[in-house]
Amino acid sequence: MADRIPLYPVRSAAAANRKRAAYYSAAGPGAERPSRYQMEDESAHLDEMPLMMSEEGFENDESDYHSLPRARITQRTHGLEWFVCGGWKFLCTSCCDWLINVCQRKRELRARTVWLGHPEKCEEKHPRNSIKNQKYNVFTFIPGVLYEQFKFFLNLYFLVVSCSQFVPALKIGYLYTYWAPLGFVLAVTITREAIDEFRRFQRDKEVNSQLYSKLTVRGKVQVKSSDIQVGDLIIVEKNQRVPSDMVFLRTSEKAGSCFIRTDQLDGETDWKLKVAVSCTQRLPALGYYQAEMADAALNRSGETIHPCLFQSWGTVSLLASYVMTAIGFSSVPLLRFMMSAHKVEENLPSLLDLFSINAYVHAQKPLLDIHSFEGTFTREDSDPPIHESLSIENTLWASTIVASGTVIGVVIYTGKETRSVMNTSNPKNKVGLLDLELNQLTKALFLALVALSVVMVTLQGFVGPWYRSLFRFLLLFSYIIPISLRVNLDMGKAAYGWLIMADGSIPGTVVRTSTIPEELGRLVYLLTDKTGTLTQNEMVFKRLHLGTVSYGADTMDEIQRHVRECCSQLHSQDTSSTPPRKAQSSAPKVRKSVSSRVHEAVKAIALCHNVTPVYEPRAGGTGDAEHAEVDQDFSDENRTYQAASPDEVALVQWTESVGLTLVNRDLTSMQLRTPSGQILTYSVLQTFPFTSEGKRMGVIVRDESTAEITFYMKGADVAMSAIVQYNDWLEEECGNMAREGLRTLVVAKRTLTEEQYQDFESRHAQARLSVHDRALKVAAVLESLERDMQLLCVTGVEDRLQEHVRPTLETLRNAGIKIWMLTGDKLETATCIAKSSHLVSRTQDIHVFRPVTSRGEAHLELNAFRRKHDCALVISGDSLEVCLRYYEHELVELACQCPAVVCCRCSPTQKARIVQLLRQHTHRRTCAIGDGGNDVSMIQAADCGIGIEGKEGKAASLAADFSIRRFEHVGRLLVVHGRSSYKRSAALGQFVMHRGLVISTMQAVFSSVFYFASVPLYQGFLMVGYATVYTMFPVFSLVLDQDVKPEMAMLYPELYKDLTKGRSLSFKTFLIWVLISVYQGGILMYGALVLFESEFVHVVAISFTALVLTELLMVALTVRTWHWLMVVAEFLSLGCYVASLAFLNEYFDVAFITTMTFLWKVSAITVVSCLPLYVLKHLKRKLSPPSYSKLTP
Repeated sequence: MADRIPLYPVRSAAAANRKRAAYYSAAGPGAERPSRYQMEDESAHLDEMPLMMSEEGFENDESDYHSLPRARITQRTHGLEWFVCGGWKFLCTSCCDWLINVCQRKRELRARTVWLGHPEKCEEKHPRNSIKNQKYNVFTFIPGVLYEQFKFFLNLYFLVVSCSQFVPALKIGYLYTYWAPLGFVLAVTITREAIDEFRRFQRDKEVNSQLYSKLTVRGKVQVKSSDIQVGDLIIVEKNQRVPSDMVFLRTSEKAGSCFIRTDQLDGETDWKLKVAVSCTQRLPALGYYQAEMADAALNRSGETIHPCLFQSWGTVSLLASYVMTAIGFSSVPLLRFMMSAHKVEENLPSLLDLFSINAYVHAQKPLLDIHSFEGTFTREDSDPPIHESLSIENTLWASTIVASGTVIGVVIYTGKETRSVMNTSNPKNKVGLLDLELNQLTKALFLALVALSVVMVTLQGFVGPWYRSLFRFLLLFSYIIPISLRVNLDMGKAAYGWLIMADGSIPGTVVRTSTIPEELGRLVYLLTDKTGTLTQNEMVFKRLHLGTVSYGADTMDEIQRHVRECCSQLHSQDTSSTPPRKAQSSAPKVRKSVSSRVHEAVKAIALCHNVTPVYEPRAGGTGDAEHAEVDQDFSDENRTYQAASPDEVALVQWTESVGLTLVNRDLTSMQLRTPSGQILTYSVLQTFPFTSEGKRMGVIVRDESTAEITFYMKGADVAMSAIVQYNDWLEEECGNMAREGLRTLVVAKRTLTEEQYQDFESRHAQARLSVHDRALKVAAVLESLERDMQLLCVTGVEDRLQEHVRPTLETLRNAGIKIWMLTGDKLETATCIAKSSHLVSRTQDIHVFRPVTSRGEAHLELNAFRRKHDCALVISGDSLEVCLRYYEHELVELACQCPAVVCCRCSPTQKARIVQLLRQHTHRRTCAIGDGGNDVSMIQAADCGIGIEGKEGKAASLAADFSIRRFEHVGRLLVVHGRSSYKRSAALGQFVMHRGLVISTMQAVFSSVFYFASVPLYQGFLMVGYATVYTMFPVFSLVLDQDVKPEMAMLYPELYKDLTKGRSLSFKTFLIWVLISVYQGGILMYGALVLFESEFVHVVAISFTALVLTELLMVALTVRTWHWLMVVAEFLSLGCYVASLAFLNEYFDVAFITTMTFLWKVSAITVVSCLPLYVLKHLKRKLSPPSYSKLTP
């Protein structure tokens, strides 16, 4: 009979179809629209119906593919052009992927049958329950690290040049001049990676070594987390981490339910209520002391007691006599002791009775979705067999924390098949955009190097072994690509990290990845979590609206007075009235007073929820079980509320503040306390939890004093407006509250007769037993009650934002950064936070992407969204998944045009995928910020990951590249430190290349003058000193340079926009520096050759001294803001060079360098090489000043 219930609710099938038809009628007159389910079958037709990418095309029903984005119609290149332009890389990648898939074939995931306590009955082998976050092992560490280093052309070139010095015919200088810088870089990199890998190993070992209690036939045994198998029965204590995905079987809580914390799984700090399987929870209880005595008997006798002896107290005499004979006790005292122990511990869960039943769990195959589960529990040894359906409320996912009681569960998924691991991406080595740009410039320099060497050999006439001369010229000019570039950049990155951590304005900031600080200055997209990142996750009740009267924070005392008056009147009526009476549904309608309306609204809010009051044991209790009830403190101070949503807790706390207190709650009843102390008891007949599709929740309760049955419901205004009776104020007031940033809930009720409820209950039970389309049939039955409900009130709750969230988001927006919010929370909640945080401005329209389940619906909804202009997008994770499956590029292109995007109900994997899509389609730099374990995948997938240390632990902080304490620190981290790091590294990299180009130009001039001989101009220590002590300190001091002060950068975040264009380091700036290097190198060499008189050693002395002075002056010309360390570096390098002249007799004529002739020649050459550049720079600043210079006085 259950299968004959109609699949689709009456209202959904009629009204919803009418709305959809009217909504999409704008696509063209006379166009016949296929139904939702026909579209799914006609996917082939959709290929001929492109998305209309303009408003005109939408209105005229044009089918022109030219209106599609250019990426959809780009013509593929073929042949040699395709191979040269990247096809070779595609072929290599494809071959490697094929080999990996052949060597490591992934096992197909299947549904499974898990027998309780019998892992040996598993039909197939399952993965070990171990967590592994390491990137390498003992054998792959060195090869892996070396590959990551030498996959870049810059490092590979250094390696080839260094290895060439082992060939005598190609040797130019000393080995240490090449191998020392390269060895230093490799040593630092390997050491850093080894430390990080060891820390990951320690964290994994700590988690995998945690001990848990496992139930066996012989009792409890301790096992490591990594040794847990599918089918094991595991005991998890309060505040202990769930080691694997389990089905919840038993709990020590009377209600048969427990709370868990899921902050490391979905990022929400609210406690979730989980319900034990009713079949196993109802098994007869056996006390702790009986189990201990049985263990003692077993240990003394060495015999085995059959588990059936523990099933009930009908066999207690047999157990007593057995233990008596085993350990020699008198039967009477022993029996009395056991009976007293049973009385004391009757509420504790049984340990061995789970082995007395023959039962199994059928679970679906492992999935990514953490919000759904389908399975069945079957007990075969009963007559008839018991079948019970399992849902998400019966599961305990790995990495969650048990918050109340002790639970027993059967393991169904382990290791990499658990939800938490499947939603976690593997960490990757991040490379900054600046490093990639420098790598491209290095390739250009290499081409110039080869061309110059070929020209020199050609001019030489290809005499003798010309190929040897070619290689020697390649080595002579190898300083075009300076080997010190990598060293300076790595040291600069370390300096930026130290400056960030030393900034007192952002205390507690930690740089965990020192290789990408420049990425903070190139960001275009910032993807942020909501809960704990933008908000404090603390709800405050702000508004109650009854239609004719509204109460705010300053008028709550009036509500309290109304509740007190109404409760006192009802109490006086009850004391003078007859025993319970049945509800009179046909009573005449009279206009209620304000007090009664307020009381009805407050009572509805106090009853319609999923909140449970929790009482902690009294401190200093004796600990005896028989005093457990006495030690339980039921005072208001000792009570806390737990629920799946902070909104629920805020509402119940508010009802307590106005006089109606929730004092007790279990699965079947609720108790409220009135201001006069009277206890009102209600039986919970049915509970309908909140769903993202229905956007509402309800409860049916029976008042024990009057036997009145009432159906209470609350939900979003979009869902409740069609359910409640006609009114003219609901939509307007909900809009007003939403504009204030409040989260609104509409509360309504309906009084039921006993006959109405019994009819509903029978139909609802039949629908729940249905195997196919259970959810649709249950919704259809529920809709029969959701009609003509009485509107009671509208509530407004505020989610407190983190400090200074609004100005921080404003700063980032002015900096040109587009902000996306990715959250696992509900759509309404995410929309309210987007408005209250000013992520979406008040004047901005919001397009809520309708739920879609098929390609046709996604197609039509994308067309509707295309018509909107300059509006924020709000989309759910399910709809996003469907759109990405069929229209990935179109959705990403449309979303990137929006000023803000909000993605709700996103799983951790979806968050990471959104980040990857943005990187692939826009080729822009992305940053992800979060504070929970569910944000780790997103943080690791982004170009730059920022973690916040918050209430949800340190998982995100430890996995991130940068760790901060508050969201407001992001503004300064990006606008000040990101900007400075990028501009400094750009200047440092170009200056180091300039330093190599100058000396290479001098070498080329020298060789061309002396008949193209492949002889080095400077040898030995001169080359080493030039790249180190003579010029390193001033050049490296550029990491302290700044164009504007930090305060000015924060005041004008628009300066950040220029960085995203990459103008500080581009081929244009690179060519300018190449021209400067060629000019200065030519002047220095030709000037020395012209001015020298007799000996060649004078040429070396004049040119090298002028070269060192030119580099020092160029640093001084490049600096924009002087730091005292820069001055020290300049004079220190000059002093080192002057002091070393006395020890360089091999290269210089000491008598000549002390003459005035030497000084004036060096001075003249240096002035000619630097003065024109200074004049040109001054003229440029006057005629075309940079943007930052306009802000400085």
